[in-house]
Amino acid sequence: LPPKYFYDERGSELFERITRLPEYYQTRTELRVLRDIAPGVVRRHGVADLVELGSGSSRKTSVLLDAMREARTLRRYVPFDVCPEAVLAAAGRLRGEYPALDLHGVAGDFDHHLGGVPEPDGDGRRLVAFLGGTIGNLEPGARVPFLRSVAGLLGPGDILLVGTDLAGDPARIRRAYDDAEGVTAQFNLNVLRVLNRELDGDFDLDAFAHVALYDPGPPWIEMRLRSTRDQTVRLGALDLEVEFARGEEMRTEISCKFTRPMVEEMYARAGLELVEWHEDPRGWFGVSVARSAA
Repeated sequence: LPPKYFYDERGSELFERITRLPEYYQTRTELRVLRDIAPGVVRRHGVADLVELGSGSSRKTSVLLDAMREARTLRRYVPFDVCPEAVLAAAGRLRGEYPALDLHGVAGDFDHHLGGVPEPDGDGRRLVAFLGGTIGNLEPGARVPFLRSVAGLLGPGDILLVGTDLAGDPARIRRAYDDAEGVTAQFNLNVLRVLNRELDGDFDLDAFAHVALYDPGPPWIEMRLRSTRDQTVRLGALDLEVEFARGEEMRTEISCKFTRPMVEEMYARAGLELVEWHEDPRGWFGVSVARSAA
């Protein structure tokens, strides 16, 4: 299943809980990196227009907006997320914190609605942010086409800022997707609620168990849902019945872990060039800056 279907209103709330769990190092590590680099990135590239893909609650956005305000370049923020409720909630909060900010939210799907991102307004350069390691949720064959489409949002001098979870200790990485509280399990199972609601399904959530598996080959984490019994599920809107054997698993998400050479190669194939690379001292998370190579 495409992981974008996790993110209805409940799924977005559960993911925000995940980002605060002790096992989930990604959010706080990326935030530390952003705090260190944001003023310099904004100053060096003259950023005035911020577009954030997969904005969610826009918690990390404030670091970039503060740097833009400090540099006196702050003009507009475009939060783009598949969950309309998340876009509205974030916009409402930021309106109070940045009263002079021009806000233009977009609720949409990366695969279909990037054209809904407004053109830059006036002078100043654009920064397109894709944070949280979300690039790793894309299938390998989809990453370069996606980045090519994102490159279409970049004009001369504009930059792309991407957060990537880095390859490392498999045990540490796996714990981030199988926390002791079971919040990630609730998040994973929520996709079945979405299917039940949107496609008239009859998934029994009690008949599936959360599974997190580290595969060193790509390397990536796979989240799966394992059927705990033989069962048949019906999706009325598709006129589809799916049989599950006991122990059979359905993959709901991949989360690829990167190295700098992997990121650099990915950019090059998409017509982008890596111009800055930043990571935390432990090498757990990387934030890179790229621009169009042409």
